[in-house]
Amino acid sequence: MKITKVDVLHLKTNLKNGHWRPIVCRIYTDEGIYGDGEAALAYGEAQSAAFGIVQNFAKLIIGMNPLDHEIIWDKLYRSTFWGQNGGPVIFAGISAIDIALWDIKGKFYNAPVYQLLGGKRREKLRTYASQLQFGWGPDVIPQRTPEDYAREAKKAVAEGYDAIKIDFFTFKPDEGNFGDTDRIGLLSPEYLRMYEARVKAVREAIGPDVDIIIENHSFTDAQSSAQLGNLVKKYGIFYFEEPTTPTPQLSKFVHDETGLPVANGERIYTRWQYIEYFKQNAIQVIQPDVGTCGGITEIKKICDMAYVFDVGVQVHACGSPISTAAALHLECAIPNFVIHEHHTYALSPYNRELCIHDYQPVDGKYAPPELPGLGQELSEAAFRNCDKITIQ
Repeated sequence: MKITKVDVLHLKTNLKNGHWRPIVCRIYTDEGIYGDGEAALAYGEAQSAAFGIVQNFAKLIIGMNPLDHEIIWDKLYRSTFWGQNGGPVIFAGISAIDIALWDIKGKFYNAPVYQLLGGKRREKLRTYASQLQFGWGPDVIPQRTPEDYAREAKKAVAEGYDAIKIDFFTFKPDEGNFGDTDRIGLLSPEYLRMYEARVKAVREAIGPDVDIIIENHSFTDAQSSAQLGNLVKKYGIFYFEEPTTPTPQLSKFVHDETGLPVANGERIYTRWQYIEYFKQNAIQVIQPDVGTCGGITEIKKICDMAYVFDVGVQVHACGSPISTAAALHLECAIPNFVIHEHHTYALSPYNRELCIHDYQPVDGKYAPPELPGLGQELSEAAFRNCDKITIQ
């Protein structure tokens, strides 16, 4: 079997006023089997670069056997000059190719990807409702008052979720967003009171048996995040996500200062970067993104390495339903799975229409797809609304 061509798509959606645009690919073979993958840089400011790098890498795999995913991974990593010690754009490109290859492999062997990863360890995956500062629903609506946060948290819990995640330091109480001058450095009593009032309102609204994950998006620095962690840990925080710029030393500082488990990973790439976190006990839950960290091939190795250090895993997936499917296969197959993230963007009809299946959690738990390969593929709507380049 040989790879004959690759379609690279920059999808168009109306989510976030049209700025959220997933980059995906479809790899075709001479046996009629195709596979879909994703470079998960739909948000932030790297979309055009991701669209380009997948095209670059697609040229290197034409004529190769798609079942040789390890050989292809090493070729993209070692023969592209920027691959070794690369960053998000390089590894997003490798990820898109790699995920599509696993999709092909599963279809070729008529097995879901999780079976090829060693088998399904759990039927259902505990899932949390994520990014409730945007509201828990299909529309992105800034939440500003403690009552807003409490209301959205109760909505998610009413749907069966027993864990939620919120960035309590995104939106100002009246209008606008907080910026770097607000969140970096030791925080004022006014900000600390505001932050605690929001966390307290959520805890009181959902009771003691629902886990709260604090998200900081690395907007705070080591000092301000330590202040916040110490302030709210009495409300029972499951873990503290991206409290500061991702570096082992700063993550360890926050963990040591607050005693809270630190989660990090959507901006940490490959085994070579993760190993220092493990050696320094600087991270307790890793969140490698399946679409930016080297795909299924690389993340499985990272998860195995994390297991040696008793570190838990929540695979990061903030992209199209292609990334979600890939994350579910990984998470159900590894022993150190903790919880799955269900981003509020996954509720948007603009996201859900991009693939042919609309997998959603039931009572706060996700089931991995059971069809061969990823069990998910791009829809006609995705191919209609995109910029597309074909490499052959």
